[in-house]
Amino acid sequence: MTSIESPNKLPNIPSIKIPIIVGDKSSTETLSEITAKRKIIIFGVPGSFTPTCSEKHLPGYIKLYDKFKNLGVDDIYCLAVNDVYVLKAWLTSLHEGDLIKGIADGNCEFTNIMNLSNDYSKNFMGKRCKRFALIATNNVIDNIYIEKKGELLVSSAENVFENFTINL
Repeated sequence: MTSIESPNKLPNIPSIKIPIIVGDKSSTETLSEITAKRKIIIFGVPGSFTPTCSEKHLPGYIKLYDKFKNLGVDDIYCLAVNDVYVLKAWLTSLHEGDLIKGIADGNCEFTNIMNLSNDYSKNFMGKRCKRFALIATNNVIDNIYIEKKGELLVSSAENVFENFTINL
């Protein structure tokens, strides 16, 4: 059905320069530097403006944003294999989408390092990231939830929140 991989099989948050979106602004940052000394969630979607991503995955994290913050999460990031302009337009198009920070992984660098790529060429979308969510503290991955292609179960905000509270 779904998989949860142990963090000891994965690297820490990688030290790569990548476009980061905060509100309507973007800048290229070193990911491991902006996530150091912080508890973060990164969830990945196959693409901005796609149905499941727009109707369920991202809205779930917006809906539970305050609850995650109350549990000590400093930042929530949405990663997509899109350019910064597309990801920024998508985040700002949703009501309260500016609560979520963006990681525009247009070159699949994070996706490849973390072994999270899927080939969507049959759908004319090329290489994309698997749907996933991870929790990291000071760049150390505590948990990662990786979906089977076409599913939204373990990486949903609701599941991550439920497992987050169980592991407190």
